[in-house]
This record gives sequence, C-alpha cells and structure tokens, in this order.
Amino acid sequence: MDVIKKIFRKFSFTSGLIEIYFLSKKYLKPKGWVLSRYLYEPVDLDGQPIPWMTYASLHFISQKLENTSFNLFEYGSGNSTLWFSKRVKHIISVEHDTTYYEIVKKKILSLTNITYILSDLNDDYSKKILDYKDEFHIIIIDGRDRITCTKNSLNALREDGIIIWDNSDREKYQEAYDFLASVGFKKIDFKGLGPIGHIEWQTSIFYKSNNCFNI
Repeated sequence: MDVIKKIFRKFSFTSGLIEIYFLSKKYLKPKGWVLSRYLYEPVDLDGQPIPWMTYASLHFISQKLENTSFNLFEYGSGNSTLWFSKRVKHIISVEHDTTYYEIVKKKILSLTNITYILSDLNDDYSKKILDYKDEFHIIIIDGRDRITCTKNSLNALREDGIIIWDNSDREKYQEAYDFLASVGFKKIDFKGLGPIGHIEWQTSIFYKSNNCFNI
C-alpha cells in the first residue's frame, strides 16, 4: 500500500485523488457525512439523528451536556430535537411548517420529554417563548424570523443560560448579533464542515460570564 501511495503522489491528479480518498475514509465517513449526504439528512455513522450544525460545535456541545438536567427551547425542529432529547431534561420545540411538523411528530411520539408546538409565522411563532420566564438553560435559534425570536428570548433565558445559533455567519442577522452584544453576551464561533453540506459554515454560542456551559 505504501508503494502505491508513493506512486500516486508523484503526480498532481492522482495525488489529489488519493488525498480525497483518505479524507473520506478518515474524516467524512466516520463523522457520518457520507451517509448524511446519501440520505440528505443529518445523521452520524450509525444513522442516528444529529443536529444540522457544524461538527466542531456538536463536539463541544455534547461534552457540555454530560450529566446535566437542562431545559431547552428550540426554534426550528428536526433531528436536533431527537438528538437533544437524549441529552437534556425537557425540550420545547416550535415549528412553522405544517408538513414538516407532521413528519417530525411521528418520530417523537414515544419521547415524553418533548413539547412540540406548531405555530404559524404570521401569527405568534416568534412570541411563543414570551410565555416563559427564567426557564431555559439553552435556547436554540435555527428557525425563521430569527431577529425577532432572539429579542423575545431574553426573559425566558435563565441568568446562566446560553444561546446556540446556527448559520451565524449570515450577515442578514447582524442586527441580532449586535443586540446580544449590547446586552452583555460574548460569542464563541465554531466554523467548519457539518452534515450534508459541501462548504463550511458557522455555529455560534452566545454566553455571559456566568453560564451553564462554564465557558
């Protein structure tokens, strides 16, 4: 095998092919990226659901959720709902898409720690979190109307709570990033590849000095 690799690496084209092969074998396949791409669904190597966030952020978050009993609110449901349900005490997840809501609802029927809410975007979607105060250790912003949802979230977030924001490299949400900074939140970014995607993107955690992740 070593002889073959030396031969292939003598030429630019074949060297590129062999490096792509090892990238897939050593990184993409073990992460579940190849299977995710095939299924067009964020899953790990064993086909188990994972959030559609960057791998670096998932590695970090999973460590912070060991032996915890957190409450979580989620704007934007899916495989993230299933993944977090195994790692937190209770989830409230809000979804706006009726068809997608019914698909996810079937997947979570047996799970007792999820409250799943369908809410129209033109009705009270962004206001759902206003029903809570000092309730959640984690709020996930990964749905629609993200700027309004973020501003509505602060009273529902515990003093030591954190906000997980996917696609935080999108400039159209800059108003929300600036708002969080103005009320004392710091930000740590996790940029890189994630399930399904061919290009890197960014998932961020917004936190204050005293936070439940001990950042």
